[in-house]
Amino acid sequence: MKKLSARRRHPLAALVVLLLALACTGGLYAVFAPASKAQADETAQSLAIDEGKKLFAVGCASCHGTGGQGSSDGPSLVGVGAAAVDFQVGTGRMPAQQPGAQVPRKKVVYTQAEIDQLAAYISSLGAGPSVPTEAEYGPDGADIAKGGELFRTNCAQCHNFTGKGGALTHGKFAPTLEGVDPKHIYEAMQTGPQNMPSFPDTTLSEQNKKDIIAYLNAVNGDDTVSPGGLELGGLGPVSEGLFAWIFGLGALIAVAVWVAARTAKAKKS
Repeated sequence: MKKLSARRRHPLAALVVLLLALACTGGLYAVFAPASKAQADETAQSLAIDEGKKLFAVGCASCHGTGGQGSSDGPSLVGVGAAAVDFQVGTGRMPAQQPGAQVPRKKVVYTQAEIDQLAAYISSLGAGPSVPTEAEYGPDGADIAKGGELFRTNCAQCHNFTGKGGALTHGKFAPTLEGVDPKHIYEAMQTGPQNMPSFPDTTLSEQNKKDIIAYLNAVNGDDTVSPGGLELGGLGPVSEGLFAWIFGLGALIAVAVWVAARTAKAKKS
């Protein structure tokens, strides 16, 4: 009896049972374990595309076609990418209220989550520029002086040298860049909305875009101080010339009239 009891309580038997239990647990975990992160991301992306397709059918398909192929009322969206959707919808330009020479910025009608879903669906139609990250358009590592040089070379002829905007032909205009989200400025350079040319990384690098955004923030930020005093809106020689013509020439005429009146009065007396 003692020998039999000893065999039953042998420590190796307990170890074998423990290993078998661990093996069974591992096998069960492999069967019932949650999906990997890649699978979870793919599922989330598929759900976003499905929801974006529903939103597109309600708010966009009447102009851009049921599959984003475009129509007589709106261009094709195949290949425009998520950045174009985030810019156009995120600034309220889309959905457009009415046709015209240029679609203006207005109140945003979609939430950011819905904009992301629309962007996911449009991206699924064809590859295009993606939505930039904060690291791409943030101020860290930006060269403001270089940004000013790049802006004056590539952008000032339409947007004015401080980004105040300006008139174009046939009722079109370059909008002001004051108060615009840096992400949307970056996306505009990527995608070239409406009358604006696009500036891909082969034309303006990611660092160049970052520099331009930093320059605009420097000249239009809340803490910006004009060293010249009254800046007249920063609109350049047109507003300055108009000011000089109305007030400067007006003051000279007033002085001339006063001198003439004084001279005539002196002669009479």
